[in-house]
Amino acid sequence: MSTGDSRIDALYSTRKGKVDLVDVPECGFLVNDGEGDPSGEAFHDAIQALYSVSYGAHFALKKATGQAPRVMALEALWWVEGADAQATMERIAAGEAAMDESNRDQWHWRAMIMQLAPIDATVIQQAIVDARAKKDIASLSALRYERWPEGLCAQILHIGPYATEPASIVALHKAIAELGSTPRGRHHEIYLGDPRSSAPENLRTILRQPIQRFCGPSSGGDPGH
Repeated sequence: MSTGDSRIDALYSTRKGKVDLVDVPECGFLVNDGEGDPSGEAFHDAIQALYSVSYGAHFALKKATGQAPRVMALEALWWVEGADAQATMERIAAGEAAMDESNRDQWHWRAMIMQLAPIDATVIQQAIVDARAKKDIASLSALRYERWPEGLCAQILHIGPYATEPASIVALHKAIAELGSTPRGRHHEIYLGDPRSSAPENLRTILRQPIQRFCGPSSGGDPGH
């Protein structure tokens, strides 16, 4: 996935089984917040809206200027609320519980697609207007453009079905502890390729976790605001 910007490309080049540290700068995203099972209608609708507007912005800019940055991968932040639910997720990350012990209907998510310059809030707003005129997608009205720095993160590449992610999540969190760090913010997934059309065994997902160094303040901001 080459964007022409080596700093951005480095964020998407993690190798399978290897935990890398990345310092994520402030970037612009088209985002949509929701909750519930990721296999449900709400998350599916959010994905449709995100792709529709992202490609709309791409083609509108290309028509106007002759060039436009590529459409980036689908991403999502995942979290739960409440002490009991959070404790369950921490046990899963430590390899002490199975994923099916978490109630997926209580999951919260922020589905998003990075928007590379020169795409900005103005371009996105017009793309949303254009998409709403062409398509009946409920989530279009909930989309917004937002910028934030994720800061220092650890990440690992998972290959295979989403159901087998817990093993990679455990490896990621083990490495974070060995680095003398602790997780902060929200679990972040980056779906390389189109998850709607890839065979489960071919799915490639970057699992990213913002971290806090024990020895000092964290780098960058926390997207979980």
